[in-house]
Amino acid sequence: MLIQRFAKLFFGCLAAVTSGMMYAVYLSTYHERKFWFSSRQELEREITFQGDSAIYYSFYKELLKAPSFERGVYELTHNNKTVSLKTINAVQQMTLYPELIASVLYQASGSEEVIEPVYFYIGIVFGLQGIYVTALFVTSWVMSGTWLAGMLTVAWFIINRTDTTRIDYSIPSRENWALPYFACQVAALTGYLKKSLNCSAEKFCYLLVSASTYTFMMMWEYSHYLLFVQAVSLFLLDSFALAQTEKVYEVYKIYLFSLFLGYLLQFENSALLVSPLLSLVAALMLSKCLQMNTKKGTFISRLLKIMHIYLVLTITVTLNFLLKVFVPHKENEHLLKFIEVKLGLNTTKNFTMNWLLCQESLQAPSQDFFLRLTQSSLLPFYILVLIICLFSVTQVIFRRICGEPLKETVKLEDGRIGERPEIVYHVIHTILLGCLAMCLEGMKYLWTPYVCMLAAFGVCSPELWMTLFKWLRLKAVHPILLALILSMAVPTIIGFSLWKEFFPRIMTELSELQEFYDPDTVELMTWIKRQAPVAAVFAGSPQLMGVIKLCTGWMVSSLPLYNDDDLIKRNENIYQIYSKRSAEDIYKILTSYKANFLIIEDSICNEVGPVRGCRVKDLLDIANGHVVCEEGDSYAYSKYGRFCHEIKMNYSPYVNYFTRVYWNRSYFVYRINTVISFQS
Repeated sequence: MLIQRFAKLFFGCLAAVTSGMMYAVYLSTYHERKFWFSSRQELEREITFQGDSAIYYSFYKELLKAPSFERGVYELTHNNKTVSLKTINAVQQMTLYPELIASVLYQASGSEEVIEPVYFYIGIVFGLQGIYVTALFVTSWVMSGTWLAGMLTVAWFIINRTDTTRIDYSIPSRENWALPYFACQVAALTGYLKKSLNCSAEKFCYLLVSASTYTFMMMWEYSHYLLFVQAVSLFLLDSFALAQTEKVYEVYKIYLFSLFLGYLLQFENSALLVSPLLSLVAALMLSKCLQMNTKKGTFISRLLKIMHIYLVLTITVTLNFLLKVFVPHKENEHLLKFIEVKLGLNTTKNFTMNWLLCQESLQAPSQDFFLRLTQSSLLPFYILVLIICLFSVTQVIFRRICGEPLKETVKLEDGRIGERPEIVYHVIHTILLGCLAMCLEGMKYLWTPYVCMLAAFGVCSPELWMTLFKWLRLKAVHPILLALILSMAVPTIIGFSLWKEFFPRIMTELSELQEFYDPDTVELMTWIKRQAPVAAVFAGSPQLMGVIKLCTGWMVSSLPLYNDDDLIKRNENIYQIYSKRSAEDIYKILTSYKANFLIIEDSICNEVGPVRGCRVKDLLDIANGHVVCEEGDSYAYSKYGRFCHEIKMNYSPYVNYFTRVYWNRSYFVYRINTVISFQS
């Protein structure tokens, strides 16, 4: 038995680590085929980082160029070379802890002579994605007892990569750094919640939960919202008396410690103090004290037990309201306003808010999303597993209400999968994440990986099949034998069908040479580096400004960030170059930010969007009140023409304020005149 267990553990760990490494190699190979990184010049490589990704990587470059790490950190925390007329703490505002860690590792490991900085950077991210997959593998393995479930989890994750990760679109994004740590935390929490766990394994899981929770919170500014969803899952698990209360409250203490430490090390981040996570955990701790200070069996004790959920929710809402009143904060106001408009509780003409609402990731998921999950057989099996687990959990809750205690150890022949606390936790967690994913398509990247994990666990778990057979009351075949057979046969059949259908597609994807080349942007960046003065400030769309900052190092007037009121206001003002405003108005806006050059993008000026009303120029017309509605149709009207069109005509008064100095098929660059010449 000992040799058998050791062999099972050894081969399972080997399969988990191999799966993670193979996935990291797969991502690296796909990235090389897509961008031809090895055959590109540095400028062409950097152009592949778009929007906020370009900003993150630019600060990583600055850290490596600094004479010392301490000096580099100081320059980032007192940065006045990125945005004109503004000094920012980039580490706090952009959560640059991943870049700090990457730069330290690059310099401390002596990699300067071995590998280029860009390869080291993306290599760390791909390595973290490998850890992500390994953590999902281990979670499914711990729940089902067989590493076959882990293999199936990895297979579904890779096949549905379009819906499980954003690594293809934005390598440096914060979630790509943070979610692997959250997956490790979930894997450790799964083991920690198990009933039959020895002391040393429990301590290991507890320490891993603590370390991964804090690291996750430091890597992503919105991590506390995801931890709040997890805390709600644990709260419901404890409220139904389906887990050991002591273990659940130990996890709450980990949340408090992580919030406190994160607040201190994130430059006293007030967003953590007003987070719903802190309010919920404080309310849970307080409600526990109220229950502990009342004698068991008394009327007050019984009343508190019945009103426990209501009490916690009331304290949470009240405490969160009081914290927001007394703690100065601005970080998440834009998020609350967005939620109000998204839920239809408010309307707005604000450009930024409407622009965010038009983003695909903030729309409800499309039918194609569900079709893709169905074609890979993931969604049907997930729904089957979820229904069986939900019915089993409902039975257990009903038994608890009737006074029947939980069994210390659940055996296979019992067919009570709903009595395992780690299973109930994952069921609640995926339901909550699923509700969010049904509202916002961007949330699918949080939900789908755990759909893969839960579905793989279910089809590989003899307990789940036994639970189903207990309900069906099979007599012709021994249910335990049939459950063991199906837990091996069903995943094997699924695996072979996935291999046959999707493996050729994956190999074709890796062997197909794609090409990402943007000659117009390369020419623009080359011109800026050769012709523009070093002290010049550029104005244009925030996405382009991020690329300019990375590729040239020149100062810009705005950034593609939406967590700062001043930057949001800057973006709205500078986007007016695509509105129907006068040349004088645009000139005053640009000179107020000390801009020297203006860049007009033809793709925005002549944008033909799939949804009318979601183009940048449409949203600007709405915000500026330039839209007139007649007989159900809306028309843009202003006494001025659209600035980005009119400036290309080279006639007065536009030539009085702006002088064209460079252009190609995609970009038009204008120098903003310091001395206005009123020529006819």
